[in-house]
Amino acid sequence: MKRYAVVGTGGRAVMYIDALSSTYRETAELVAFCDISATRMAYYNERVQGQFKQPPVPAYLAADFERMVREARPDGVIVTSMDCTHHQYIVRAMELGCDVICEKPMTVDAPKANAIFDAIRRTGRHLTVTFNYRYSPGVTKVCELLRAGAVGTPHLVDFSWMLDTSHGADYFRRWHAEKINSGGLLVHKATHHFDLVNWWLGSVPQTVFAMGDLKFYGRKNAVARGDGHLAAYPRYTGHPEAKGDPFALSLDAEETSRRLYLDAEADSGYLRDQNVFSDRITIEDTMSITARYRNGAILNYSLVAYSPWEGFRVSVTGDRGRLELYIRHGSHIIMGQSNDEIAAAQARGGLQELTLFPMFGVPHAVEIPSAHGAHDGADPLMLEQIFGTNPPPDPFDRGATHRDGAASILMGIAANESIRTGLPVTVDDLLRL
Repeated sequence: MKRYAVVGTGGRAVMYIDALSSTYRETAELVAFCDISATRMAYYNERVQGQFKQPPVPAYLAADFERMVREARPDGVIVTSMDCTHHQYIVRAMELGCDVICEKPMTVDAPKANAIFDAIRRTGRHLTVTFNYRYSPGVTKVCELLRAGAVGTPHLVDFSWMLDTSHGADYFRRWHAEKINSGGLLVHKATHHFDLVNWWLGSVPQTVFAMGDLKFYGRKNAVARGDGHLAAYPRYTGHPEAKGDPFALSLDAEETSRRLYLDAEADSGYLRDQNVFSDRITIEDTMSITARYRNGAILNYSLVAYSPWEGFRVSVTGDRGRLELYIRHGSHIIMGQSNDEIAAAQARGGLQELTLFPMFGVPHAVEIPSAHGAHDGADPLMLEQIFGTNPPPDPFDRGATHRDGAASILMGIAANESIRTGLPVTVDDLLRL
């Protein structure tokens, strides 16, 4: 039985904690929590005891990470902390003899990525990056069709992602709104999308050119379009004047957000509900990328974080045809929800369409298999591959290594550099894969 410790007990950790406390508790053991907040760790221990009838696990403050590894003796460390701290825990866990499972993005900039690669070379330990989107039925079907030659050799990918004014706005309430913490949405969010394209094409980015701006969120933009009154308060909870604000999030409105974040403010210092029209925001909300891959394929990518609807459109055009995938799903905000709660939120108003256009044939719809569970059924499949003792063979190679994790973030890191300089960026200049 493998032993696991979880570092970072915010909302992102719930998937792993629940899985280790229920489905996989006979084959994998949860042995410790580590976080800057004792309040958050206490919340999860109550969840483990009350919902899953399991004993509480030892809780260690972040400063005691090395003591946690020595005393709890995990085989693997699951890193779900703030993005800019991932490299610290990955590197030190490996130096202390542990393998690592890390939430995406692997890290936020090139020096940190290089430090992770160096640690893997020095220690021989293994890093898994959890790209759950690979396991979603629609994108897996795209992979299957491309590998079967449905469009011939892929030459051009057009990918547009829309975040709505609920989910999209949530990145501007949190620590993600400061680029030093998250790398911006081209690293934190788009790492999912770049990983899909890398996986579909079987290649990695070579040259990246990008443009991006803060067009909607932030005080200046609110004032310019006549919404300055929405920037009048620093946060939403506890401010009566925020009532009726369509961007407001009240942490005292339900138990999970209150216990996990509002009650933890005293020991974490983290405000989960900051105003999306504040001056602290240093990330973009409107972005576009053009990239060339090593195999010659070209990507056009865009991301907007204030769309009226949530989802994406992607097309892959090759020398024998074209695939088009359109997915619209309900918005969700992770604050400790179960897989079923996330799945229900995403299913509301959901729509999936996949169409194959042969070069000289009749276009036809391709059936997307149905699935149950969070993120279009992806999370349960990924968790089985990670924690299952005898997971089924995966013909699509959806498990992601440190190289996959780096290839996805390097697109976003290169894009950030291109936005800063106005010039194309060669990916190998950042980290040689």
